[in-house]
Amino acid sequence: MFGFRGGETAATVTRKRAYMREAQTRWPFHTNSDASTIKNELQLISIVKDRSGRTRAEAEADVQKWSAGKQF
Repeated sequence: MFGFRGGETAATVTRKRAYMREAQTRWPFHTNSDASTIKNELQLISIVKDRSGRTRAEAEADVQKWSAGKQF
């Protein structure tokens, strides 16, 4: 999700870095290491759930609302 793959354009890398900063602002318990290793929405949901004490449904709704319209 936020991690970088080889061969990505500069625009893609810039966009993903912006998303990572935005996610860290929304969920301050995310470290740079966490954010750079999250590969998909399910992993993000799991971290939000575990670290915020929310239910799975609440974390999923929050992540889906945040990620709507974003291109990873």
